[in-house]
Amino acid sequence: MVSRRTFSVATVTTVAAALLPQRVAASDAPKGVFPVQKSDEEWKSSLTKEQYYVLRQHGTERAFTSPLDKTYAEGEYHCAGCNSLLFTSDTKFDSRTGWPSFFKPVEKAVGTTTDRSFFMTRTEVHCATCGGHLGHVFPDGPPPTGQRYCMNGVAMTFVSKTGGPSAAPDKSDSKS
Repeated sequence: MVSRRTFSVATVTTVAAALLPQRVAASDAPKGVFPVQKSDEEWKSSLTKEQYYVLRQHGTERAFTSPLDKTYAEGEYHCAGCNSLLFTSDTKFDSRTGWPSFFKPVEKAVGTTTDRSFFMTRTEVHCATCGGHLGHVFPDGPPPTGQRYCMNGVAMTFVSKTGGPSAAPDKSDSKS
């Protein structure tokens, strides 16, 4: 006879297994899908530890740690993995979430997949050129799109219109 405790544990386990991530990640995409392809070792050698964690392992940087969150100069935001243009400063806004936020990406610059991790369903955003994980998009942004592209600052570099790269992470830091 099955006890209530055994039944409860079995029910919770079954429900949890059904809800656990069935994530379609950019790194799981078939070879040849993205124009920029690198081996895992090549990604590790060209990115900082933090960039690799976010872009290739679908991590998230801590809120309020990116200098790009409060960068409002005129310029462009590029993928830290492949340098593709992702967003322009005229689409950036202060979402007060602790991550750089935009209401619209550059046309054809990003792709999306369904992320079912952490017992919720979200729309994951990745670079259309290299497949690197950038963040998520939510339907609570400002007009005209109503979208909030909540991006990891470490996944991007900022190129000021008045000069060269700005707020780009030092590649020599934390590569171990």
